[in-house]
Amino acid sequence: MDKIEVGDVLLLEDENGEDQELEVLATAEIEGKQYAAVSFSEEIEKETTEEIELFFLRVEEDGELSEIESDEEFEVVTSAFESQIG
Repeated sequence: MDKIEVGDVLLLEDENGEDQELEVLATAEIEGKQYAAVSFSEEIEKETTEEIELFFLRVEEDGELSEIESDEEFEVVTSAFESQIG
């Protein structure tokens, strides 16, 4: 996968080894890196916007997704998405 775009549905393996569908709700480039705001597809289908739990993932150069590990990076990404999504 070259580029992650809004509306893409991704499969991510959870801690139990089961695939979970995540839908991309927003993307942003922050400090030269691409990030995606995602949520579980089944939550999006049944919940109102206020109740959806968002996750922010870094998109690596090879298109793989990785968790944001540093608190500082997480704060920067959260702030950027909050101002974008409003």
